[in-house]
Amino acid sequence: MRSMRWLVLAAGIVALGFWSVDPGAGQEKQKESGKGALVKLDGLESRTPADWQEEKPDNSTRVKQFRLSPIGDDKDNAEVVIFYFGEGKGGSVEDNIKRWKGFFVPPEGKTIEQVSKVEKMKVGGVPVTYLDIHGTYSFRFPPFAPNAKTTLRPNYRMLAVVFESKKGPYFIRLVGPADTVEHYKKGFDEWIKRFK
Repeated sequence: MRSMRWLVLAAGIVALGFWSVDPGAGQEKQKESGKGALVKLDGLESRTPADWQEEKPDNSTRVKQFRLSPIGDDKDNAEVVIFYFGEGKGGSVEDNIKRWKGFFVPPEGKTIEQVSKVEKMKVGGVPVTYLDIHGTYSFRFPPFAPNAKTTLRPNYRMLAVVFESKKGPYFIRLVGPADTVEHYKKGFDEWIKRFK
């Protein structure tokens, strides 16, 4: 009798274990990852394009970091980074636009103003300032170190956003070879505008 009870109990455990497994769980997870990463900023969220490859952030000021594969003859990856320095920190919109423009040397015969465009908009009720700039990019690493090594990268482009949410601001940048950035620009713009 006791052995019969154990047999029934064991059968119940096996059945419970069998039915609690979702046979499509792995596929669903794969589908979910195929949709891109869900990014949340101050209660607003938007899913990135599926072809952005999420990476572990290089340092604590980077909330999220993505690698975008080069297009055509470009050799370098593009990169999308979301920076956060703390509530109300990181400088004013104007200071950041000025600093970002300072990363670039315009093509010969052009001024920095001729190769940059600033737009203001609202996304999910949040004020957003958007800079689009191209030229020779002065890449510094580490970026804020006084003895940082600088390398010049010709024909680069940056799309940079100040996202002024309540606990922000967040600073979002897509930087890379110009053709590669152009390829990903539509997806980047749509991702920014989808925050709600």
